[in-house]
Amino acid sequence: MNTLDWDRIDEAARAQALTRPVQAVAVRTRESVAQLIDDVRSRGDAALREITLRFDGVAPESFEVDAAAFDAAEAEIAPELRQAMEQAIGRIEAFHRAGMARPYSVETAPGVVCERVIRPIGRVGLYVPAGSAPLPSTALMLGVPARLAGCREVVLCTPPRKDGSVDPTVLVAARLIGVTRVFKLGGAQAIAAMAYGTGSVPSCDKLFGPGNSFVTEAKQQVAQAGAAAIDMPAGPSEVLVIADDGADPAFVAADLLSQAEHGPDSQVLLVSDSAALIERVRGEIDSQLERLPRAQIARQALAASRLILVGDLAEAFAISNRYAPEHLILALREPRAWLDQVEAAGSVFLGNYTPEALGDYCSGTNHVLPTSGAARAYSGVSVASFQNFVSVQAASREGIAGIGDCALVLARAEGLDAHANAVALRMGAAA
Repeated sequence: MNTLDWDRIDEAARAQALTRPVQAVAVRTRESVAQLIDDVRSRGDAALREITLRFDGVAPESFEVDAAAFDAAEAEIAPELRQAMEQAIGRIEAFHRAGMARPYSVETAPGVVCERVIRPIGRVGLYVPAGSAPLPSTALMLGVPARLAGCREVVLCTPPRKDGSVDPTVLVAARLIGVTRVFKLGGAQAIAAMAYGTGSVPSCDKLFGPGNSFVTEAKQQVAQAGAAAIDMPAGPSEVLVIADDGADPAFVAADLLSQAEHGPDSQVLLVSDSAALIERVRGEIDSQLERLPRAQIARQALAASRLILVGDLAEAFAISNRYAPEHLILALREPRAWLDQVEAAGSVFLGNYTPEALGDYCSGTNHVLPTSGAARAYSGVSVASFQNFVSVQAASREGIAGIGDCALVLARAEGLDAHANAVALRMGAAA
């Protein structure tokens, strides 16, 4: 990892330091994904089999997982793993239930009642990655809020293993959250299938879940085409740590490596006002890397990662807000005192004893979060992500008589005479 002194580099170098690896290959990714989507849209299941064979090394006769596979998965996983998933579900549900929106009604004028009602999205598609490692935790993070929202149908896609099966932990996680329709599909082709539908896979109204740069690009392309809505851009994982000289360098290094091991296109940043801490963290990274089974993946991610020295913590927060990280760890003596300085981040972790990994699994917050700077305008998955909010209004005779003149003035100012007439006719009838 390179160490950069923020105050000694120019704007071009600063911009380069905050560039994500996936941004450098975006054009090539965009073209490849467009071709995959086109193929699935035009040839359906036949295209899915060919693409799955090409990328996953297997072409399942049936993409949908049957009941026997679910039962076998239940028998295969360790009891303590199932118990851990059940505990995580309880905390995830508690957090999301507390934040659920409520319908409301207000009389904005005598005889005029405006309301907002909440309806679940009908059919949703969940994507659970399983590239170099299966992520049953993602099934929990998506399935719990979908269940709380009351979605009528939930479809889940996850990549097959080399033997054509689905990782049993993902299947058990799906069953625990009430998802029974699971498909052995990964990558951009899974997104295309859930967006447009094929003979096997039903089309969905909205797609959810993280993935690599191809999955993220596919989600954005189907959304732009109007095929399906999406939760957010949620691509390769990233973390930014702001640390002062009171931080534990071993903890900081562990947090950086926990994200770097996700994949070679992940990115981790440390921003600190202490040169001594940065050097201690560098030493810890080297030491801890030697003990990691996924060290080679982490090393590739570290090649595009940065250690940044700043003059003070205010500058560190300015960098963080510019970068808008998926995960932001405040390894500070008084982390909560700095929380108001955070303007853009997917999820924030306060203090020495709150590793990002807790949010990944079982603290209760959601780990499906905006990446690549999207945290400036997007939020992490919540129950609201799976709902539609519909406004309703009702006016009585008294109501239209009271506010009709307001509508007439505004409609005529805009030159929309039919609008004005629709109001005036009713005002006349109500008089």
